[in-house]
Amino acid sequence: MMKASLKAKYSTDKNAAGATISVNAGNVKLRASMTDATFSNGPSLTGVALSLDKPGFFIVDYNVPKKDLRFQFMNTIRIAEKAINLTYIHFKNDNRTILDGTLVVDSSNKVSANHVVGSGNAKLKYTYLHGGVTTFEPSYDIAKDSWDFAVSRKVYGDDVFKATYQTSSKALGLDWTKTSKQNGSFKISASFVMGEQLKMSNLSAESSWDFEMF
Repeated sequence: MMKASLKAKYSTDKNAAGATISVNAGNVKLRASMTDATFSNGPSLTGVALSLDKPGFFIVDYNVPKKDLRFQFMNTIRIAEKAINLTYIHFKNDNRTILDGTLVVDSSNKVSANHVVGSGNAKLKYTYLHGGVTTFEPSYDIAKDSWDFAVSRKVYGDDVFKATYQTSSKALGLDWTKTSKQNGSFKISASFVMGEQLKMSNLSAESSWDFEMF
């Protein structure tokens, strides 16, 4: 089966569009993605990326114009009947490695840690799901010695409203995402900088559609 998705984004900074085609080959997915830059000046390899994905096990991404590989490996182990999700990500050109781990305490509580190897930095996050509809996510950046906060809530079925705040940059973000099997998904995002006055730094709208080709 072949699936395709189209995405368009309109922003006060810049507009963008993209397309992705995926093919299921057994339990592995093959994907090819393109951006509007691929066709803006005639067909080219700009913005083209290829991906090999086995859900829950590994993802290999290849950025064609940059000739860059990204490897991601996932695994889940259990300790004292608690699941720990482990992720290893490596960027070949940058020689950068990211380690990520999440302890699933129960269906409502998760604790995760993210570390860039060699950076001396780590980020810690606690996720709490309240009543199945509201999620609280405080996180701490050790290098910046700062806290970030996120709150999201499901409304009107599958619609999600999310607010984020970064204490280090005093940046406030608001997102509203509407998802529909018939009409695809739609997202409106607004970013603000909090100072003496609240100033909007960016406003964007993003739409995506998924459909089966055959």
